[in-house]
Parts: sequence; C-alpha cells; structure tokens
Amino acid sequence: MALYFGIELIKKEGKFFVLAGIGVTVIILLQLSSYQNKNTHVESWLEANKLGHLKDFILQTGGPSLADTLEVLYNARSDCHILSSLHPNDKQLLMGAVNRLHDQLELELWLTQNNLSDVIELLQKDNIVSLKEFSQMKVADVSHLLNKYKTDDKEKLIQKWSMLKEMLSSGSKVIDNRDLIDYVRGKSKLTLTSICLSLFIGLLTSAAAMLLAGLSPTLPTVHNFCYHALPNTKASIYEFLTGRYSSPHTSEVTWGWTEPQTVGKTMTFGARFFQKNGTPYPVSDGDGILIEILHESVKVARTLEFPGDSPEDINLVRCSFTVHKSGTYKISIMVGGRHIRDSPFVKSFDPGPIDPAKTGFMHYTSTVVFPTGSKHPLVIETRDSFGNLAPYKADHRAFFKIKVTAAGTKERYTPTTQIIYNTQDKKLVMYIKIDQKGCYQAVVSYGDVKLKNGEFDILVLEPTEYNKVIKNVYKRKHNVLYNARVLSLHGQKLEKPKKVYVYISPKQMTIKEFCFKIYKRKLCTFRVCPWTKFIFNGVSNQYDAPTFCIEDGSQQSVELAAEERNIIAATFSSFLLKSIGGSETFNDKRDFFNREIQSYLDRKSHSTLLLKIDRYNLLQSSYRVTKPLSVCDWCRRFEITFIGEQGLDWGGVSREWFELLCKELFDPNCSQLFTRFTDNPQGLVHPNPKRPPDKKVKLYEFAGKIVGKCLIESSAKRMQLVKAKFTRSFLAQLIGLRVTYKHFETDDPEFYTTKISYIENNDVDDMEMTFSEEIYDNQGQLVKVVDFIPNGSKIAVTNSNKMKYLDALAQHRLVTPVKEEVESFMKGLSSELIPENLLSIFDENELELLMCGTGTYSIADFKLHHNVVGATSSFNRVLDWFWTIIASFTEEQMARLLQFITGSSQLPPGGFSELVPKIQLSSAPTYNCLPSSHTCFNQLCLPDYDTMETFHRMLLIAINEGNQGFGLV
Repeated sequence: MALYFGIELIKKEGKFFVLAGIGVTVIILLQLSSYQNKNTHVESWLEANKLGHLKDFILQTGGPSLADTLEVLYNARSDCHILSSLHPNDKQLLMGAVNRLHDQLELELWLTQNNLSDVIELLQKDNIVSLKEFSQMKVADVSHLLNKYKTDDKEKLIQKWSMLKEMLSSGSKVIDNRDLIDYVRGKSKLTLTSICLSLFIGLLTSAAAMLLAGLSPTLPTVHNFCYHALPNTKASIYEFLTGRYSSPHTSEVTWGWTEPQTVGKTMTFGARFFQKNGTPYPVSDGDGILIEILHESVKVARTLEFPGDSPEDINLVRCSFTVHKSGTYKISIMVGGRHIRDSPFVKSFDPGPIDPAKTGFMHYTSTVVFPTGSKHPLVIETRDSFGNLAPYKADHRAFFKIKVTAAGTKERYTPTTQIIYNTQDKKLVMYIKIDQKGCYQAVVSYGDVKLKNGEFDILVLEPTEYNKVIKNVYKRKHNVLYNARVLSLHGQKLEKPKKVYVYISPKQMTIKEFCFKIYKRKLCTFRVCPWTKFIFNGVSNQYDAPTFCIEDGSQQSVELAAEERNIIAATFSSFLLKSIGGSETFNDKRDFFNREIQSYLDRKSHSTLLLKIDRYNLLQSSYRVTKPLSVCDWCRRFEITFIGEQGLDWGGVSREWFELLCKELFDPNCSQLFTRFTDNPQGLVHPNPKRPPDKKVKLYEFAGKIVGKCLIESSAKRMQLVKAKFTRSFLAQLIGLRVTYKHFETDDPEFYTTKISYIENNDVDDMEMTFSEEIYDNQGQLVKVVDFIPNGSKIAVTNSNKMKYLDALAQHRLVTPVKEEVESFMKGLSSELIPENLLSIFDENELELLMCGTGTYSIADFKLHHNVVGATSSFNRVLDWFWTIIASFTEEQMARLLQFITGSSQLPPGGFSELVPKIQLSSAPTYNCLPSSHTCFNQLCLPDYDTMETFHRMLLIAINEGNQGFGLV
C-alpha cells in the first residue's frame, strides 16, 4: 500500500514525494526523540524528583541513559567517592530517589517475570510501589486484586506471592541488580528497535519508489536520515543493502588459553568482527563495541586494544584482564547494542595450589585439650595465595603432616592421625589420637612449610582428669585451687622456692602464699585473656613435678612447679575459650565481641536521641551536647541535626558527624589532642602531652566515649569505623599490656632505627650512658636530668642490662608523659560503654582492626589523586594495564603495593588525597624489568612491557619480594 501510494505520488510529482518522505521521516524521528525523552532519558526523572539542579552532575556521572544512571548511583551506596562532591542534603535526596526508583523497578520486573505486568497499574493505584509492600499485603487483598485482574490462574499467582513473601522474610535476594539493569536497558532497546525498524521499512519503501521514479537512492537527504535512524552503526542505506556493515552474528572470538586455568594470571582473548557480506570489518573505538566481564555480579576491570597498523588485524579487538578470584566469569561482547554470536560466554577459573601462609585452622586455640584414647578433630581451611578456597590433592611431595614433641624435651611422639577432606566445602579435618597423657608441642605443616597458625600446645589428660576440668569450668562457685611451688618471681630465680596456692576463676588466676600459716598474701595475678601465655618446660628433679612459666606481657614472668600442672593449664584454657567465644582467631573473637555488646544493648532503650550540633564549632558543640548524657543515652541511636541545615538523618548525617568529629579529635592538625612522633603525615597518632592549654584532659574522656560509641554502632551492623591510626603503645595501654622498646619500631621508626636498634645490636659498655635523660631548652642549656629508675643517673648502662634500659626508656617516652590522658580516655571507653573484659580479649593489633577496620583502598580515589611523569603513548598503554591489574588486587596486595611506593601500608584518614607528596607514576627507561620505587618521593617507576601478562607477573614479584619485613596489621 505504501509502495503503491509512493508510486502514484511520483507519477504526479517527484518532488512532492521527496517532501512527503522527508515529512514522514521527521515525524517518526520526533516520535523516537519523544520516546527517548519520556522513557530513557534521565532528565525527566530528575525533574520528577525535584533534582533538576543536579542535571549536569548526573549526566557526567551516569550519562543520559536511565539504566546507566541507575547502575552508577545504586553502586554509589558502597562507593562513597562517586557522590563525594555533592552537598550532604543533595546526596541524601538523590539516594532516596534512587532507592525509590530501584524498588519500583524491582516490583515491575518481578511482576513481568511472573506474567503479572497488568497488575502494575492496579498496585500503583493502591500506592504499592515495592516488593516489600506487595509482600506485606493481606491474602484477602491480593485475592481481591487478582479478581480485578480477571485471571484464571489465581491459585498459582497466590502461590507465587507466598513464595515471594517467604524469600523476603528469610533475607533472600529476589531480583539481581544486574538483571534489573539489563531489564531497563532491554525495555528501551525493544521499543527503540521497533521504531527504528518501522522507520527503516518506510525509508526502504521510499527508496524503492524513488528507484522506480528514476531518482538516485543516495540522495544526501535520504542518506543522512538513514544514517541517523540506525543507531550504533556506520552503515548507510547503500551499505546496508550491499552488506557492508558490521554483523554481530558473524563475529568470532579466539580465546588465548585452554581450560581449565588457575587464578593469578593475565588472560587475553581476541574478537574479530566481519561485515554482513563476510569481509573483515575495520573496527575502532567509535564503533560502539562493548566488552563487559562480570564475576559474582561485579564488573571486572579490563583493557581493550584496537588494531594497529597490521592489515590482517584491522577487524581485531584484544581484551585483557587479570584473575585473582576463582569461580565463573560472564563475558559479554556486544556491538551496536547487540550480543555477538554465543555471547555472553562463561569461563571458569580454578583456585591455585594450596598456600600454607594462607591456610590455617578454623576456630584456632593455642592450647588443645582432650582425653587419652579419643580422636580430636582439627579443622583446616585450605586456601591459595590469593585467599581462594583451594582443593586438597595429596601426593608424595605436598601433604599435611603433624610433628609432635614432648614439652620441654626434644623427644618425638607419633600420634595416630586420620585426614578426611570435604570436597564440597574445601575443608580438611585432621583427627589426632594420643594414648599417653602429658603435655606436647605440635606443629602442622603442608609439605615442609608451617601453616599460618599451625603451632600449638596439646594437653592430654586421663579421663578422670578431663572430667575434673569440665567440672571446674561449669560449677557455680569457682574456688578452684592447686598446690604449687614458685621457682622464680619478678624475673629473679628464688634461692628457696616458696610453697604457694594457685586459684583459678573465669576472670583471673591468682598466686598466693600463706604467711605464718594464717594470712594469705597475693604474689601476682594474671587475667584470663589470650595474651596470658603458658610456657611448658620439663620436669623439676628437686620436686619431681612438671614446671611451667606464666607471662602476660604486662608483668615479669613467674615459673612454677606443680604436680597438677596439666589440670591447671587445661582449666585456664577452658575458661579462656569460654570467655572469648571458643576461638582465638580475630574474626571469631570479633563476632563474639559483637554478640556480647548486642546482648548488653538489648537490655537498654532502643529509642533515638536527637542531638543538635554546630558544624562550625564541632568539637566544643559536640562535647557540650553529650556531656549530660547517661550510659543508657550513649547506647541509644543518635539522630544528628546540624544547626541551620535542613534534612532528615536517615544515617547519612550521623555518619558524617562521626567522621568529622574523629578528624577533629584525632588529626594532629586540628585539635592537637593527639600528635605524631615524626613529620610523616602517615605516622601513627599518640596522645599529646604538650597539647594547648585550652584542651582539657576531659576531652580525652569524650574521645574515649566516641570510640566506644563507634564500636557499639559497628556491632549493630551500622559500620562506623574510627578514622584514626593509633600508636601500638597507646593501644597496648588501653588493654593493660606492658609497653616495651619494641613498640618504638611502629610508633617512631626513625628513633628506633637511629638509637634503639643500634643499642640493641652493638656494644654499649664504653658509651657512658646511664638510666636517665638530660633535658635541654631551646638555647641548648641543660634544664634537668630525669631518672628512668631511682638513682638512674648513677647507674651505668652495660651490655648485661641494656634491655632493661631500653624498656625503661620506652616507659619514659611512651607511657609516663601521657598517663593522665590514657586514664581519662580509658574512663570514657571501658568504664562507661565497653566492658574492660571484652576489650582485653584482643591484642593491640587486633584492637586497631576492631576500631579502625582493615585498610580500605579505593582505586577511584587513587586515580583522582596521583601524578603522571613522562607520559608517552607507550607509557599510557602501561598505565592502562596498571589500573586494570590493581583493580583485582586484594586488600593485602594493595597494602603491599602502597608500602612498596610510600614505605607504609597505611593511608592518612583522608585517603590518597592527603598523601604528601602525591603518588607519582613515572616511566622507567628499561624494558620487561621489575618496577622500582622511591619511597621518599612516593614514586613508582614502571618500565615498558611487551604484554600485560609480563607486567602483571613483574608487579606481583616486586610488591611481594621487595618488601622485607612486611607485616599487614
């Protein structure tokens, strides 16, 4: 009909046809434009949510496509850097709109998947706009709704609704975010495709009529309309008719590897594109070629290389990516918005071989207790060097083995062992059986390398002794005591050992002696906590009893001899495991800590507490507002309002308050309550004994309360980390550990290198040092001499007492000047909010992890805050590879990279932006060599490489092997 009408018009007037054809085309294009503005463009959505003032920011961030914008903004919930430039109120309103849109689209997609798309309008009339609201409807209301829908499958639909309700109540994810984004894109593509198809048929009909009229089909007007009417393609109508355009279904992919492959490599594949007529299609970065790689619904960074000068590769696109996580990878290759043949592809990567440094016991304990003749299970989680669960395949070269020796001797004992491996969970259970009672030291290794926590003690008891230990732990009154003799006390050997009694309770172990057989005098007390250690020795010939030492890091060790040594140690170990949740691993202790805090909070009020804060006087305003609060008030959830600012606190404002307040409290450049021992902005912070006069000691108590409040928030899964990096000596004082000269190594590395390490490793007899320090004024005049110990200025430092001198120096520099500040901080932290016995289950490194979390490294932040030196075309290629490689790095690998570049694995609280100077990525005049660095300039020098795989391998070698003494804490 259209063709006939066109011919008739041409018979009458060819020019009129052209004008009519142009008019029809314009109308269709206007309809297309209207559709895009209405359905796919983000501007209308912004206007509908009164966010039109954010138009430029959103278009720059996500683009004009609503699907892309939704994806970027929804990911912004986990990546705070995406919206970091926005005002907090705009950020809050924007995320609220994103969440509402996400909920609406989830509901629409679920209904569409279940053939209920017509129900959407009915639900909207009842203001039901999310899956959660839909699932909370009553059965009668749903049944009534389906009656309006007039469906014959009402029972099946009710059943689907019930399944939805069950999934949401169990916390299961109903709609995957990736499926949701694909749904939004696919909905737009379907309608756009149908419009374009109609347009194309109209133009093709017009072209045919023009040919019949003797007109050229390559008129500029027709060509231009065809060109713009076919999105994401360069084909004109002539090229389309002759097949000279890219055809996704004729594309070919060549994989650069054979399966199976293991993690830890750079993978490269090539995609060749052909025209419809079978000839190679010359590709460029303007052809709309999209290669997307997903692992567990998370995008994997990749690098694309378009053809060079080689004629045979004009249709080839190479894609490279690094694989550090095992599992399946979904690779989608699209051109012009359409998948090529067989896309998406699924590729699987296996874990690497077992790495003993990453493999260890689950629910680890330093002392294992079990009765003779029984099989005790030890569960081992096998992992590769990248932390993936790795399968266990025993062979004659690499297998798990246990070495057992009697404590205090080198006598070997061979226990009966049995290994059972669960292939599904990738967990290995090693059963050990020892028939002879006693105390043993065990080392478990894989091959010849010890596991990361493969060293522990074994106490094997007779069944009657084991039952006695069980009764000790679970009896109501804990008045357990045992006879013993003290062989050494306060670090000195006793000429005549004393008879003492060892009392054990769930909280402490106390050693007492009887004076005149009447009065009990306490000699020392050890807390039941993980850093109280037993060292098992041999048997004392004088008393025919086994001996052991006890030390806790805060006082001198004590050596005892006791016939019931094993029962004493087993009872202590059982009390310890009960007090920390059954395991000495950090993750298990943290989970136990959170459970205990939540159990404590369940007995408190759950209402919110409104606090009005002056942003421009943050510290004093916050201190003044929280000063009258009781302990119960601190346990309530804070709702923060900044004076003079509008906006509701749905969590974002309070998080901002915590972050700003932590910066004000702990950043040496702000309140000066804390300081650093060095000028390095990455240095750890320590209480400042020389703080300004207006900063009273009460502020440290307030700082302790803020840290305690952060721990409470984190235990409630409202993750609120303390934005600070404290010195290890300060953290040690918080949990009662003794500060030693070893703490200088992390707290003041320069002082440790120049003085402490020198004294430790050299002869000091002729250095004329004493147990004192001279204090000078600014003019170099001697002010006073401070003794570390009584009459210290008269006691010379010798090789025999230099370790005692170094410990005294640590007390003088790290403890004594800040004693008042630490006590005030502790009062706010443990006396008010966090029970001290819960803090004491961690050591100082673990306490920092609990409060400050692991180091988080944002690649986006890194990209924003770095400098490039010597940029060339070849170096730009290396830089692209660099960002692709580190995007797959684990937190530990990023920490190693950061230490390789800057000398420290830690970032300032503000991230990469606060590094001084910023990290410099520079080109090195070498080829296929290891990268090098200059930590004094924060500079990483990258050679040129022929392939990304070579670069990947060299970078891993550099950061892993080039960091002697590296420790991730």
